[in-house]
Order: sequence, then C-alpha cells, then structure tokens
Amino acid sequence: MPYIIDGHNLIPKLGLHLDSFDDEEALIARLQEFCRLRRAQVEVYFDGAPPGQLSTRKAGAVTAHFVRLGSSADAAIEVRLRRLGKQARNWTVVSSDGRVQAAGRAVHAEVLSSEEFAHQVSTAAQQAGIAKQEKDLSPEEVDEWLSLFKTRKG
Repeated sequence: MPYIIDGHNLIPKLGLHLDSFDDEEALIARLQEFCRLRRAQVEVYFDGAPPGQLSTRKAGAVTAHFVRLGSSADAAIEVRLRRLGKQARNWTVVSSDGRVQAAGRAVHAEVLSSEEFAHQVSTAAQQAGIAKQEKDLSPEEVDEWLSLFKTRKG
C-alpha cells in the first residue's frame, strides 16, 4: 500500500530535528530505506520551500513534494487525495495533524499517526538489522568453515 506523508509532522517522531539544515534529506533517506525493506511507495510533502527550489523530486520509491511558501503541505495533501478519487482508499495517510487525518478519512484512505508510522519504520530497520546479523558470519565462523572444508578435501 502506498503512503502519503506529512513530512514535517513525521521528522521529530523519528528522532530527527526540524531545525537541522538537512532534516528533509535525512527523512527522505529514512523513507528510501523503509521503501526498500517493505517494498513500498511513498509521497512525502514538505511546506516552506524557498523560491527556485524544485517542487517535486524523485528519489527511488520516494517522491518528495516541496510546497512553496504561501501554501501548505496539508493543503497539497488534501488536493492529492481528492485527485486520487476512489483510488485514495488504497493509500495510507501518515500525519498526526487532525486536518490531514480528516482529509484521509473523508476519502476512505487508511490513516496512521506519525508516531505509529515511526514505529513501523523503526521495526522495519530492526528486522533488517536482525536479518543482516543472521546472514553475516564472524571471522571465527569463517575460519571454522574453511578448516572444515579443508579437512573434507584432504
């Protein structure tokens, strides 16, 4: 299921800082990893884009929308949901903002709070870490396997 995410609402829930110079880039990187692990598609919306900045940028399975000053990510999300029409019910809206959640429910999209989604991102990363640990052999284990193969060969 694809996600529509209120970016600035999610940033602090993942332990990132809104006052960081690269907070949006850090979130996009986290979302790319989530998409890779969960085979998901994400559209993330940020408001307060300075003039001259690209309004939309694709990064793997993540599409980042930078909403110009004078409008808001909330309004852009509402427009996107209306344009999706009946397809909106196949999407998950991620925000803890009441206005965005109401817009998601109005079109029958699934709605997750930013805290709930942050938990999903963390869980996916932890599961990937566990899976990676299970795949990697320690140097001692490699030596043990090599000696075992040498013994069988000779």
